[in-house]
Amino acid sequence: MISALLYLQYHSVKNRLLMRFKRLRQPKYLLGGIVGGLYFYFYFFRHLFRTRGGAAGFAAATSPQDLALYESLGALLLLIAVLARWIVPNQRAALGFTEAEVASLFPAPLSRRGLVHFKLLRSQTAILLTALLLTLVSNRLGGPNWIHAVGWWLILSTLNLHFLGSSFARTLLLERGISNWQRRVGTLVIVVALAAAVVVWARRTVPGLDLTQLENLDALKTYAHQVLNCGPAPFVLYPFRLVVRPYLAPNPAAFLSAVMPALLLMLLHYVWVIRSNVAFEEASLEASQKMAQKLAAFRAGNWQQAGQKPRGKRPPFRLRPTGAPAVALLWKNLLSAGQAFTLRLWILLVATAAAAAMGLGQTFGSAGWCPALGMLAAMLILWFLVFGPQFLRQDFRQDLPSADILKLYPLRGWQIVLGEVLAPTVILTGIQWFLLIIAAGLLVQGHEVMAPLMTLASALGAAVILPMLNLLAIEIPNAAVLLFPAWFQSSREGPHGIEATGQRLIFMLGQQLAFVVALVPAAGFFIGALFLLRLFLGLSLVIPLASLVAACVLALEAVLGLVLLGWLFERFDLSSEQSL
Repeated sequence: MISALLYLQYHSVKNRLLMRFKRLRQPKYLLGGIVGGLYFYFYFFRHLFRTRGGAAGFAAATSPQDLALYESLGALLLLIAVLARWIVPNQRAALGFTEAEVASLFPAPLSRRGLVHFKLLRSQTAILLTALLLTLVSNRLGGPNWIHAVGWWLILSTLNLHFLGSSFARTLLLERGISNWQRRVGTLVIVVALAAAVVVWARRTVPGLDLTQLENLDALKTYAHQVLNCGPAPFVLYPFRLVVRPYLAPNPAAFLSAVMPALLLMLLHYVWVIRSNVAFEEASLEASQKMAQKLAAFRAGNWQQAGQKPRGKRPPFRLRPTGAPAVALLWKNLLSAGQAFTLRLWILLVATAAAAAMGLGQTFGSAGWCPALGMLAAMLILWFLVFGPQFLRQDFRQDLPSADILKLYPLRGWQIVLGEVLAPTVILTGIQWFLLIIAAGLLVQGHEVMAPLMTLASALGAAVILPMLNLLAIEIPNAAVLLFPAWFQSSREGPHGIEATGQRLIFMLGQQLAFVVALVPAAGFFIGALFLLRLFLGLSLVIPLASLVAACVLALEAVLGLVLLGWLFERFDLSSEQSL
């Protein structure tokens, strides 16, 4: 029976790869495959067979004490992941099968252990690919590639076995009358007891942490090493350190001595999973039906609500019977974004941001951390400006499969476009203003960077110009969607692989180039207004006024973009796009 499962898995992978190669005949996939292949080569594979500067790698260049600290931190992360798996889930054990696999394997003369073996065998494909990707990433630090690859495989395989075994254990507890809340309370009691024991032991044996030590990295690492090696902490973290230790082995000899305990621990997990006689067929059948519903929803374009039971949501604001049509589309897209984007919540967040800035200033002001934390918040603003539009997709990237319905609305094209791009613009602007309040509050208290008045003037100028920048940044990917819908992935069933990665890279580079070009006129007007107004006014007034001028230029560009996108949407024909 194992040979039949191996045969099935082999041909599944083979057919998937053949389909990937066959679609390279199409130019849109071939070009994406070339770009994606070049990206993976220059970023990953050219570092695969060499180490930096001839060094043995990160682990070999690290001191034994630091290596033990990193091992303890990795073990702590694994412990948190395992505890979350025991506390959070509330479903019965369900192995992931497709409807075709349920129809062919469940009636077959195959035992439960055989089904578990099939699931474990299938999971190895994803684990091996993930281990390869993580090896390519971690190889940039140097070190033997095979140690990193086997180390990642051991970590991921052990976690996969433990998660599967924990789901079986939760099902057994439910069958014995122990509810989910009882299980959670029991787990939390054990966790709190262990944490309290570590804290009490640390307070008796480890000196308290002085905030001035945060400025010294070596002192901070020493303190963390002491905390993680006091009381019951080493005993709690020991099995997790066994899993992490092979990856951090500095040389082959250390790896061979560390890999045997890790393999033994993984073997014990395997025996635990195989010997768990749990009825998972009914839950797996229900899970496969939910997955089929999700796939059907993906094909219909409603991927956000796929497989979810309809339930009432609090609206972001009250929608009046009459008003601008764009506001109705904004209301709809904010509603689809979830409960995190309501006016009441953002008012609360703004007040929290101001209080947090004041509190952090009072706490870390004497240690000189206010400027550093303020600059970190400012860097996050820039990060959201560049990458935020790629994640906030409550626009045509969500509603493109329903373009035929949008065309039925008695609205002009630019009105629909305005309503579609408003939601991600509002969300992105709210996040940035939240960070801006924190950054300004911290930098005002840290006078080492600039004067408080100049800090407030710069913050006011940024607050004026950010909404227009966000609107332009959101319009560009929407223009790409309307111009190249065949490359756009409107659902999670879209193409994957190296060629899809290349398509995304082309999209991203094109969008960033278009954004930079759109900034040139506004930057020119900002510099001109800055020099002209500086002849008559102080710099603290010139910066907000020059930012207002630049915002007006960006608003004009955004209006022209809305008109262009409206024209593209009116000419858009969904039936002619075969990929959708």
